[in-house]
Amino acid sequence: MGLLDGKTAVVTGGAQGIGEAIAFALAAQGASVAVIDVNLEKALETAAKIKEMGVDSEAYKADVSSLADTEAVMDKIVDKFKKVDILVNNAGITRDNLLIRMTEQEWDLVIAINLKGVFNYMKTAGKIMMKQRNGSIINISSVIGLMGNAAQVNYAASKAGVIGMTKSISKELASRNVRVNAVCPGYIKTAMTDKLSDEVKNAILAHVPAKAMGTPEDVANAVVFLASDMSAYITGETIRVDGGMAM
Repeated sequence: MGLLDGKTAVVTGGAQGIGEAIAFALAAQGASVAVIDVNLEKALETAAKIKEMGVDSEAYKADVSSLADTEAVMDKIVDKFKKVDILVNNAGITRDNLLIRMTEQEWDLVIAINLKGVFNYMKTAGKIMMKQRNGSIINISSVIGLMGNAAQVNYAASKAGVIGMTKSISKELASRNVRVNAVCPGYIKTAMTDKLSDEVKNAILAHVPAKAMGTPEDVANAVVFLASDMSAYITGETIRVDGGMAM
């Protein structure tokens, strides 16, 4: 028996990295998973691996910053799976630059994907969950949204905005038995961090009390908890998965 048997989960940016780990973790607990990603080829690979785990999965290509795209994809998901019990807003990008050098495009693109994308999927899935009178929304923010970081004003603003939206929407949907929470990963070992030099990695770890990077599975475990009935009385919360970095 899995914690999420019979549930249907939607994961944006679910084709690789943290998103893929989340998709696998939800599937391991029995949930069917709709994998949404701009990279359809990778999404198809992830969905195929999930099917090998013995649960249903489907891949969808979508631009999360487009409300029209979001509505079209969610219609397809409901047509196939008949319901949406869990939404994980994981899709996100970075376009780092110092403020005085940051272009308007670098600002707009990060806000469109990281912030408007979360709005689009909460708005669309929220309607479905309100009718069901049941659901769990988990938004992937970042410790950078809590702490800020040089050369990441666009990313920090988007991730801080996600936390504010989480708190606001949790108040709107709680009476319909729909919970909304956020997870703030710290420095997580991914393909992107693997490219960093040892000097940069050591500088990062100097600010982490646990003295180690987290794994995508660490983040996925927090998501499973928030998606399951084990967190039935938790909403509007922000959980850090950061080894103590943002204390």
